[in-house]
Amino acid sequence: MARLWRFDETIDTDVLAPGKYMKSPLAELAMHCLEAVRPEFAGNVRPGDVMLGAPNMGVGSSREQAAEVLKHLGISAVIAPSFAGIFYRNAINLGLPVFTIDAGLHAHPGLMDGAEVTFDFDSASVTLPASGEVLSLEPLPDFLRDMILDGGLIPHLEKRFQTTAAAEGA
Repeated sequence: MARLWRFDETIDTDVLAPGKYMKSPLAELAMHCLEAVRPEFAGNVRPGDVMLGAPNMGVGSSREQAAEVLKHLGISAVIAPSFAGIFYRNAINLGLPVFTIDAGLHAHPGLMDGAEVTFDFDSASVTLPASGEVLSLEPLPDFLRDMILDGGLIPHLEKRFQTTAAAEGA
């Protein structure tokens, strides 16, 4: 089971990856992730935890480190009613699962901060063990799903190149 980290305020890229730490190594930058709104986040997040963001999650500058620090800290998925386009694409490119949730489900009382949840990438769902309820997320298109499963854009392209090269060499 994973802990749900719920954020009801807009989370921008500067809160995820504060500018004053951008020249720091990733591990140090990650320790400052969300410190402006949840100082305890980086020190208490566990691998597999799930982040539930507010609408327009990841708005702000185009820094890919905003998604990279979440992946580094072990977040298994970021779920929100909507995402800033560049954050969404950066997350996919880095292999961090991002799923859209219906606005009505986002307000579900079982999705409270600190709730224990089970996230299932394959079925694009979150299960609330306390009630057994399964909440469906918007499934990813197959090509994005494959990219995440391959570890992000670069590993995905490397895999495709190797597959193509092997087929042409056969």
